[in-house]
Amino acid sequence: MNQLRVGMIGYKFMGKAHSNAYRSLPMFFPNALKPEMKAICGRNASAVQEAADQLGWNESITDWRELIQREDIDLIDINAPSDAHKEIAIAAAKAGKHIFCEKPLALTLADAREMLQAAEDAGVRHMVGFNYRFSPAVRLAKKLVDSGRLGQIYHFRAWFLQDWIMDPQFPLVWRLQKEVAGSGSHGDLGAHLIDLAHYLVGDMQEVIGMSETFIKERPIASEMTGLSAKGSGDGPKGKVTVDDATLFLTRFENGALGSFEATRFAAGHRSTNAFEINGSLGSVKFDFERMNELEVYFTSDEEDVQGFRRVLATDPVHDYMEAWWPPGHTIGFEHTFIHEVLELSQAIAEGRQPVPSFEDGVKCQAVLEAVDKSIEERRWVSLSEM
Repeated sequence: MNQLRVGMIGYKFMGKAHSNAYRSLPMFFPNALKPEMKAICGRNASAVQEAADQLGWNESITDWRELIQREDIDLIDINAPSDAHKEIAIAAAKAGKHIFCEKPLALTLADAREMLQAAEDAGVRHMVGFNYRFSPAVRLAKKLVDSGRLGQIYHFRAWFLQDWIMDPQFPLVWRLQKEVAGSGSHGDLGAHLIDLAHYLVGDMQEVIGMSETFIKERPIASEMTGLSAKGSGDGPKGKVTVDDATLFLTRFENGALGSFEATRFAAGHRSTNAFEINGSLGSVKFDFERMNELEVYFTSDEEDVQGFRRVLATDPVHDYMEAWWPPGHTIGFEHTFIHEVLELSQAIAEGRQPVPSFEDGVKCQAVLEAVDKSIEERRWVSLSEM
């Protein structure tokens, strides 16, 4: 097997990111399985054909059930809205297809567990789209934690701040409807923070949270594309059924403490995805808006030069960077998806399970729901309850 034949369902924001990854992978990682972009699927025939032409897919179709039954497809890529994930993924598993599904894995923990079980029963490879794990600077933070160079981990604090829906006249897009998205900033932004915490620090023991929906009603959207939309402020309005902001605290199983903030109401923050880890021997700080950099501090430095240093994670010593540009030449958001697809293709070629898998998606969903439960019941909730 030297090719990975892909069928993709969805073609907007994440569809573009995934398509670019499939097209770029063989150019920069020639030893990986070469993705063959067989077919792209969407409900609007003309729009999905336009996307196929723009993004480089061989053909377009409008029936995802037809797509997953095709014998010339090895992998089903799901980046449709969250409410479609479960049905498609389970059907794909039963059809013997490998699955790459965007986060959050499902609308509920029960659905996520059902998806994982279906994939395991079918013996197919499964991956969930937590792309920020694949930033070289984040991988460096992981190495510093795992090697013990930061010592015992005391704190993990993370925040994902955006401001794109602060205007009360911004339309009611699908991401603001619980029946489609599952949750708001919590599941969209907070899910990434939760996965980074699992990846870098470990499993959580208990959580407590709070949330708020600042704008209760919005104009009905007449058109939606990615994160943009059109609607009339004078027209009918619909109820916002998800959170605008969610904050929570956690205690990790290893004794570390964590704090998390996800909001779409932080003026001036277009997409600030950041974390800080404090240990007994040092600390690291990361902000995806400066994704090529990791700030590092070691207590062992001489007192007269102690302080955070900026490490530019572009040298070949850092994960993935040998394939890219000379040291000091930076990479961007789209490269995290290329690295993600590299892991997926290598895992399929080697007959192993890619990481992060549906199991990681289930773990994330458990934390999301534990936080929701804590908000509803106004108490600490143990992950063992979920």
